[in-house]
Amino acid sequence: MRIFSGIQPTGRKHLGNFIGAIVQYVEGQQRAADAGDVAIFCVVDLHAMTVPWQPAEMRERVYDTAAILLAAGLDPEKCIFIRQSDVPEHTELTWTLGAVTAHGDLNRMHQFKEKSAKQKELVSADLFTYPVLMAADVLAYRANEVPVGDDQRQHVELMRDVAIRFNERFGDTLVVPELKIPAVGARIMDLQDPTSKMSTTGGSTEGTVYVLDDAKTVEKKFKRAVTDSDDPPRIAKDQSKPGVSNLIDILAAARGITPDEAIASLADARGYGDLKMATANAVNEMLEPVRTRYAEIRQDEDALEEIFAAGATKARAITREVMADVRAATGVGPRTRVPAS
Repeated sequence: MRIFSGIQPTGRKHLGNFIGAIVQYVEGQQRAADAGDVAIFCVVDLHAMTVPWQPAEMRERVYDTAAILLAAGLDPEKCIFIRQSDVPEHTELTWTLGAVTAHGDLNRMHQFKEKSAKQKELVSADLFTYPVLMAADVLAYRANEVPVGDDQRQHVELMRDVAIRFNERFGDTLVVPELKIPAVGARIMDLQDPTSKMSTTGGSTEGTVYVLDDAKTVEKKFKRAVTDSDDPPRIAKDQSKPGVSNLIDILAAARGITPDEAIASLADARGYGDLKMATANAVNEMLEPVRTRYAEIRQDEDALEEIFAAGATKARAITREVMADVRAATGVGPRTRVPAS
């Protein structure tokens, strides 16, 4: 059971990133180790180049994101932890996979449509081929499982199609990975607009809870969270109650319980205020150790570089072998030497 997932260093990491991805990473590294395999986690700085960026800020965000992941529990002794640009096989495989990826499939990607509509000056080719690089990230390791948030479902489906198409044309070379979405909290919504996903780019400041927000700020944001006007208040998961449903999902994810158990724990609640405070307390309890460890880890950038370098060495031991097989299968590069009989 080999696992791969990546996270962008753009923007500050928020609660949706933490519940939808980072919690899965920590769980996945142990599950892979128990299965006698490895989990690979990646700060995808190349993906961050698909939208406008500032070089100095890019480097800072990479360190910020790495420190949050390590503070949350990723252990470079238990997993392979890398910066995407340190492993050139990612980009080489991207070019190869582009040859078996349909232009029409890329044109149908929801995220390309959404992000390109926001670009005022240049819609880059990198933004269009983003899903091919994402496919290469995973397929370069022959990973079996991709833990991501629900918003990445379409990209993983394309990744699977590309791997199948490659294997049909060139032989059984790549592993077709499976999507893994968390059972609870796969899509955390904005606290001020619970019909929209929590986001650092398109969301509201008051509706976005950041991993590094202090406890008082977290509490303030939850106290102001939008619920509904039901009288008497009804704490239940229901499509007609997106604000309340979102708070229930967050409470359940933060406590590691089911939504039904979260609802049951509020049987004596006097109203939505109790739901908001219970959720704020649970989130702060979950994030406080991360905030503390982050402050210690982030200050030592040399140590972060050493972790990245060690991870790249481990990663390339895998990706070089995979790319050798890919080159042989596609007829690219030097021919494979046949031993003399």
